[in-house]
Amino acid sequence: MTAPIPDVLFRAACPDCRSRFELASEALRLAIGASRRTTFYSFTCPDCGASVRKPAGERIVELLTTGGVRTMRLARPATD
Repeated sequence: MTAPIPDVLFRAACPDCRSRFELASEALRLAIGASRRTTFYSFTCPDCGASVRKPAGERIVELLTTGGVRTMRLARPATD
């Protein structure tokens, strides 16, 4: 039996209301695309309710994945 993973908190900020806060890993989503332009994380601001999407470089991807953030891989479009 494995021990439960302790809650991990991430610092974040909302570009709309400029609020700063901490979010648990389950409040964040990470999308990994084929390029840097299509790799991002997202969350909903707990203060104003805005949907926030920010680019995620290699270091951010590493921090979020090791912190237990749910990750989805974006499929490349099919080519003919």
